[in-house]
Parts: sequence; structure tokens; C-alpha cells
Amino acid sequence: MTTGSDPLRIDALYRYPVKGLSPEPLHEVDLEAGAYFPGDRLFAVENGPSGFDPANPRHQPKIKFLMLMRNEALARLATRYDPSSGILTIRSEGKVAAAGALDDPEGRRSIETFLKGYLPDELRGEPRLLAAPAGFRFTDSQRGFVSLINLASVSALEDMTGAAVDPLRFRANLHVSGLAPWAELDLVGRTFAGQGGAILRIIKRTERCAATNVDPATGIRDLTIPRTLDQHLRHTDCGVYAEVLSGGRLRNGDSLVFDDAIAEPVPQPSAD
Repeated sequence: MTTGSDPLRIDALYRYPVKGLSPEPLHEVDLEAGAYFPGDRLFAVENGPSGFDPANPRHQPKIKFLMLMRNEALARLATRYDPSSGILTIRSEGKVAAAGALDDPEGRRSIETFLKGYLPDELRGEPRLLAAPAGFRFTDSQRGFVSLINLASVSALEDMTGAAVDPLRFRANLHVSGLAPWAELDLVGRTFAGQGGAILRIIKRTERCAATNVDPATGIRDLTIPRTLDQHLRHTDCGVYAEVLSGGRLRNGDSLVFDDAIAEPVPQPSAD
């Protein structure tokens, strides 16, 4: 394994259309310069009044929305968003529990009504489904354009915990292999290029929260990932965020090559 010189491999691509709800696997994706990962964090469910103003969108703390850090029962729902129709479908225990077009008030209301009944003791007010205006997304980080998880770091976490660790716990857009465990954390400022022309620059580490303690298949809070990281590494970082410098296509199985000729040093930003 490399520490950041040899090519990496894209093992999986995922988008998360609704904050806190199911991942959707992709075979390929087209990135645009300066933009977020396509179809990712387009919607969020407000847990009581958040103060979010779509006419003047500002990054809000994730605790203002339904999310796995506090609402682990969301992981037991299987959701799919169809961008062509705008319909979100929610399945619970194998059956369709709710469906609605998210660009339609009645459709959003059907989703909100279901969630109100599903999480009656975890709501601080009426759940309200919010749509991100153009150029904005409901990411945990203000600069969470594209998120990456190093599969070797996930494997190292399995050794630390003595249990299987599903990479989906980290809700990243790109799952990559070819790096040594934790090598991604030292790559802030490095730039890499995909076979389809996309160029990305790693801009910050990802600090992990209690959402990673939740098994994405069962919704059971069965591990203590941030505490385990802190005990072994003296920090809670796992994975990184990147920004898109040049657009292009990414595909499963593609190589990512570090290109130091176009890399520019980027200082480690303060935590969001």
C-alpha cells in the first residue's frame, strides 16, 4: 500500500439524497468544478424550527436536522429518491411506508407525517422537509463538497474494535483503496486526477461523531468509533473532504493518480 504516491482505486461511489437517510450506490458520476457531489444531501428534515432560510441559505449544525448521530432508528428505513420524478420512497420492514414527490407540498407532507409517527419521542417540533437551493447542500461540513473514506483505515478500525466495521458507517461519497491505513489524513493539500478528467484537491480531515456508532443495516448503536479512534490515535479523524478543481467523470474501478505538478499547499482549516 502507498502513502500517497501510487494510484488509488475507486471501490464504490455513493450519494445520500436526504440527510440521515439511505445511501444510493452509483456506477459513475459526473463532477463539476466548484460543485458538490451530484445528488448528495439535496434534502434534510428539520427537527423543529431550525431558522434555515432558503432565500439566504447558511450552514446549520446537523443537530437541527434528523440524523443518525441522535436518531439511529433512521437506519432501519430503506429509502430511494428518483431524481426524474422527484419521488422519495420509504420502506419500513420491507413494505412501502410512505412516498411523495419532494417538489410538491402534498408529497412532502406525506413524508413528514410518516416521520412524525415513526419518531414521536425524538422530535423537538414539527418535522419539515427542506430542499437545498442551488449552490447549497445540507452537508455536515461547510466545505463538504466530496467525501472520501480509506478502506484500509476501516480495516484498521476492525482490528481496534475486534468487530466488523461497515464502510457505510462513514457515509462517504468515494470508497478508495490503495492507501496505507490513516495515510489519507496526511494528504491535505494534495491533488489527484481521475481517468475521466476530474481533478480534486483534499482540503480537510473528517472528524467523526456518534453517527458512526450506528450499524447502517440494523440501526443498532453497537460500536464506539470516535472513542476508539481517540484511544488509539489521539484524535477522531477518519476520511477526508475534497473540492473539485476540474470537472470530469468518476467510475467504479477507476484509478486516481496524485498529481503534484498541480498540487497547491492548503493549510488545515479549523473545525467547522
